[in-house]
Amino acid sequence: MDDEFYRIKRLPPYVIAEVNGMRHAARQAGRDIIDLGMGNPDLPPPEHVIEKLCEVARKPDAHGYSQSKGIPGLRRAQANYYARRFGVELDPESEVVVTMGSKEGLASLATAITAPGDVVLAPNPSYPIHTFGFIIAGATIRSVPTTPDANYFAALDRAMAFTVPRPSILVVNYPSNPTAETVDLAFYERLVAWAKENEVWILSDLAYSELYYDGNPTVSVLQVPGAKDVAVEFTSMSKTFSMAGWRIGFAVGNRRLIAAMTRVKSYLDYGAFTPVQAAACAALNGPQDIVEKNRELYRKRRDVLVESFARAGWNIPSPKASMFAWAPLPPALKDMGSLEFSKQLLTHADVAVAPGVGYGEEGEGFVRIALVENEQRLRQAARNVRRYLQSMGINASAA
Repeated sequence: MDDEFYRIKRLPPYVIAEVNGMRHAARQAGRDIIDLGMGNPDLPPPEHVIEKLCEVARKPDAHGYSQSKGIPGLRRAQANYYARRFGVELDPESEVVVTMGSKEGLASLATAITAPGDVVLAPNPSYPIHTFGFIIAGATIRSVPTTPDANYFAALDRAMAFTVPRPSILVVNYPSNPTAETVDLAFYERLVAWAKENEVWILSDLAYSELYYDGNPTVSVLQVPGAKDVAVEFTSMSKTFSMAGWRIGFAVGNRRLIAAMTRVKSYLDYGAFTPVQAAACAALNGPQDIVEKNRELYRKRRDVLVESFARAGWNIPSPKASMFAWAPLPPALKDMGSLEFSKQLLTHADVAVAPGVGYGEEGEGFVRIALVENEQRLRQAARNVRRYLQSMGINASAA
């Protein structure tokens, strides 16, 4: 009966779920699967954050409904973060809203600002919510490139010239999930000018703001003067503080969009559990050494992954940011396709990765590898992959 429901009919099959199902079955059968498929941090949050959660949870008055838009202290803490990290001034009352992770935030904003038939420009490949959030809201997606090269703005101009009705929203995500690509401030300056000229809202997903490497801090679109006229940006506590399951994120920026989103959220939820929000305040306002520590840990994992997989016969570009590597299939196996290759790795190497096609058709030919296992496990994964590639006739030394 599900296929009769309008919104369910509009959702394509979730390709990644097929590999997830196989992984679950393999683990149920007792196999030791090295799971590099889901971007699920394996590190704990800072101890003082957990202590704050427990402290507030013991208060008798902390268990009622919270505020849908987020408690004032947490909105102030996020505004302070933007001030010290990006030099961006935000009004905690009108330009900041707390979300249950950036995923819920994007979906709520899509619900608030799109009507059936609206056209949204979204990157391909991209994290699924960047398209599915708007598809669920009734919009139509027109794909634009993820790679921020010389062709990017030409593709935007083509989309505006040849799409009816004219697109009204553009989604960007840098550092990119899944491709790990990054941009500089000059890119955002050009993007904001383009958005103003074409009367398009920019929705920027900056969930990986603090996972950058090689001394190149990520930038925010809101650093561009006047960007708040057209842009809203999403950030998350999930990766920065290893708080993925806590479901705390933020949307900041344009007052009109924040107001629309806040109103929709007021009908849908009462906000995150107050002790969780108080603990998130402690994370943002407290010692920030954990951020640098996590960044360095992921950088070491990145280097181990790239080096050990290269020795195994699989050359993977070193990501500049995020907690993912975007890996082209070994050339000899490219015709297999990313879904089948992911299944083969799971079956024959006990390694789970995410098929690139699950992030859009332009993701075909790649898999996404998450840096969510320790260095020893990553080296074990490389040894398993090496055996599989040798069984397929790929000589590790030749690579």
